[in-house]
Amino acid sequence: MKLPDWAREPLVHFIGLGALVYLALTWGGTPVDPASRMISVDADQKAQLALGFERVMGRAPTDAELDARIERYVREEVLYREALRLGLDQGDAVVRQRLVAKMDMSASAAAEVADPDEAELRAFFEENASRYADALSVSFEQAYFSSEAAARNAMSRANGGEETGEPISLPRRLENERLAEIQIRFGEQFARGLSELDQGAQWQGPVPSGFGWHLVRLRSREPVAADFENVRDRVENDWRNAQIEQRKQRAYEILRSAYRVDIAR
Repeated sequence: MKLPDWAREPLVHFIGLGALVYLALTWGGTPVDPASRMISVDADQKAQLALGFERVMGRAPTDAELDARIERYVREEVLYREALRLGLDQGDAVVRQRLVAKMDMSASAAAEVADPDEAELRAFFEENASRYADALSVSFEQAYFSSEAAARNAMSRANGGEETGEPISLPRRLENERLAEIQIRFGEQFARGLSELDQGAQWQGPVPSGFGWHLVRLRSREPVAADFENVRDRVENDWRNAQIEQRKQRAYEILRSAYRVDIAR
């Protein structure tokens, strides 16, 4: 018998294996038969219960604690099987979402432990450069005024000629200066106001600072790309998240291709 194309995809095999692993970890064995009245707690199951206790408590359980753990497992198994027998899992949105989440997890598990090489990370960094821009670089001119009224009065005539403002020790013109440095020189209020101005040749403002008021001509505002080495861990984490989403989508597309969907219109 020839298998359909989708059935030969490695991701389909992976999803199937992942689903079995999750069932084994969750219920401690093969898929449950709700009609069965036999619950077996073998040596492997006892070891799993003991390991779960140790992971939580940081030590191995005593005999009494392991017995209590086993009794709790038996209780859960009884109630789980009875719930399946009564069909309580049907039409339950919570159960549905839980199973969907487990299928997504099985499809993306390999990506969570993937180890990308340097070339892959640098390529991802370049493709998403704007995500890692850690600063703004601005070029501007400013004219200082000691009062808001004086600044507004000057603003009414500023774009008809060159505005000089009042004398102050602050630089008249700055080129390609990081916004963080401008905040140190002019204050947080001025830096925040500067980031909200439109880029162009027109005077704008007044913009307040810790010194007074300013008219500003913003020549340019550009993001400054971060150094790769400084954000490498963040890039790797983002790369892995992207891989997880891609694998989940690819696995879904493979499985989806095996279904015919009829939607009433």
